[in-house]
Amino acid sequence: MPITPTYPGVYIEEVPSGVRPITGVATSIAAFLGFFTRGPMLEARRILSAADFDRDFGGLRADSVATYAVQQFFLNGGQQAWLVRTASGNPEFASVDLGDGAAGGFTATSVNEGEWGNNLRVDVDYGTTDPATTFNLTVSEVVDGVVVTSEAFRNLSVTEGDPRYAVDVVADGSKLIRLDAISTPATRPAPTGTVSSVITDLTTLTLTDSFDVAIGSDSANALQLAAAPTTAGTLASGLQSLIRAADPAFARVTVTVAGTTSTGAFLHVKAGADDPTTIVELTGDLADGLGFTTQQNVQQYALGNTTGAGTQANGVEGDDGDTPGAQALIDALAPLDKVDLFNLLIIAHTDELLDTDAAQVAASATTYAEGRRAFYLFDVPNAETPRDEIPEIEDYFDQNGTLRHKNLATYFPRPMIADPLNEFRLRAVPASGTIAGLYARIDAERGVWKAPAGLEAVLRGVQRLEYVMTDAENGVLNPIGINCLRRFPIAGNVCWGARTLVGADVLASEWKYVPVRRLALFLEESLYRGTQFAVFEPNDEPLWSQIRLNVGSFMQSLFLQGAFQGQTPRQAYLVKCDSETTTQDDINHGIVNILVGFAPLKPAEFVIIRIQQLAGQTQA
Repeated sequence: MPITPTYPGVYIEEVPSGVRPITGVATSIAAFLGFFTRGPMLEARRILSAADFDRDFGGLRADSVATYAVQQFFLNGGQQAWLVRTASGNPEFASVDLGDGAAGGFTATSVNEGEWGNNLRVDVDYGTTDPATTFNLTVSEVVDGVVVTSEAFRNLSVTEGDPRYAVDVVADGSKLIRLDAISTPATRPAPTGTVSSVITDLTTLTLTDSFDVAIGSDSANALQLAAAPTTAGTLASGLQSLIRAADPAFARVTVTVAGTTSTGAFLHVKAGADDPTTIVELTGDLADGLGFTTQQNVQQYALGNTTGAGTQANGVEGDDGDTPGAQALIDALAPLDKVDLFNLLIIAHTDELLDTDAAQVAASATTYAEGRRAFYLFDVPNAETPRDEIPEIEDYFDQNGTLRHKNLATYFPRPMIADPLNEFRLRAVPASGTIAGLYARIDAERGVWKAPAGLEAVLRGVQRLEYVMTDAENGVLNPIGINCLRRFPIAGNVCWGARTLVGADVLASEWKYVPVRRLALFLEESLYRGTQFAVFEPNDEPLWSQIRLNVGSFMQSLFLQGAFQGQTPRQAYLVKCDSETTTQDDINHGIVNILVGFAPLKPAEFVIIRIQQLAGQTQA
């Protein structure tokens, strides 16, 4: 606001410069739609590494080509991706009731669908600051007998509205399960394992009579302590050693003294048997006539367990569903609406679809990618007709010409990679994930205007190609817009094509080349975001000059990086926003028109060397 001088002196006024730097957007954020082991269903989730993929989505699985595509993306240089999990059939959450021997308690349910939830185990104990009313809950994910993830929630309450109400605390903090109260008010779940009644006097505890341990209901497993312990602590350690020695299945058994006071301690036996429903039963007498009773329950509540045991009711088994069909893949596009920016779209499962289904997916994906200014890497279907020969890939695009679009590219043949799920034998996988990673690597090293092809475009992790072609065969596919993957001596497996699907010579498209089209998409998205400041500003020369300044500065920075053809800025680009582009009628309708042009760099596909013999030349 202008200063109004009221007193003699010096006034300072800050005047806006009109400079609003436009920042170029990222160019190689990939979006993958596919069948994954875990993760939220039909929800876009960002990952930044292969480790994120393993942790959040379960990593590789043999029946999902999409998982191999994600692995190849990061292996070849990808740095950021959005994943949308989808499936056909009826995916199910794994769940189980945490009972108390009567009505009430809670239901524990895996946070998302899938068989992975069947690996979840829940432990409950009463070793809290208020053992009479609260409980502790531990959630573990057990794979092949090994705990890979664990979460602990202490001093939980069954009272709705309490700050430690179990349902709310678990919802806020757990990445594995959700709790739902079976009744209101809920009752505490019975503790897992075997729990003794309170031992009233720790200082005078002695054991003179026999003390037996029975594993499960097999009385033949009854064992006896060799010596009489004098404290609850030594009793606990003795029992632990006894049970571990009795059966190798109980190598992970723990016996602890729970409780915090000398008059409120009790034994808690938790066995590590592979079967979480196994029960360890304690029987015995203490000297002084104190004695104790025991409560036996499942060693752990097992999500997905359908047999029931102890106070655990029959659970619901988690289910992955089926590999996604055409409609499931089309439905998976919608969650990307909530993603602010992605540039590359990969739907590797089209490799496994019938031709008509793949065409339906491709049509929907093309329309969606165009609307989001993204580039779609299309994998040709192989389920109905294996397309690992030149004539087969030619025939496919002869019959499916409607798939050709400026925002699409396809690659042939499929890469062969070592499959860690099958003793590292070679497996053919769709090319899209590998190529998306290559795009990201070339973008980072050279810029989006550089063709992602050539001897530097090495396909990392690719052992060989499904089909090894000759130069002549390459010359058949290149003119019809199919990019070839080639194997050369020394260089290895490389990408040897950079055309969009409208790059066929006969179409004579201005969007023939991948780098030209992707550079245009980059400019469009960057300028769209960078000119938002102009909305609702007064539509006259001061605004137009700001636009020219800011857009011109952005284009000049790209010119200096080598993004455009031409020796001078005038040859490389233009930015025009004035009374010629925006007429009075445009102003009356609230429109400001900005004309931005650029001279793209086109790849040198054909390097022609002319050799001439000089004969009979004389020097004057």
